[in-house]
Amino acid sequence: MDSTTAAILAAIITGGLSLVGVILSNRAASSRMQAQLEKQQAITDTKLEELTREVQRHNNFAERIPTLETKLKADEHRIADLEDTAQRLEALHTHPAE
Repeated sequence: MDSTTAAILAAIITGGLSLVGVILSNRAASSRMQAQLEKQQAITDTKLEELTREVQRHNNFAERIPTLETKLKADEHRIADLEDTAQRLEALHTHPAE
């Protein structure tokens, strides 16, 4: 084997080993990246679930407000009626029919 053939063979072996090193390095980096993406996706999913619960709570509250307003108006009317009745009773008590 002459020196040129030996040099070419050494270059091929060196190139092949370099290629194997690059492939293994890329696989390791890809695995790490995949794990990081999965972790970030889990965090995002958790945050989304939490936000969904908060929106549902808010919507429930927003649905209850009109009901509370209706009840408040009804209570205000009842209080006004009771005050009117109390005033009429007080007027009858202080000025009995003669």
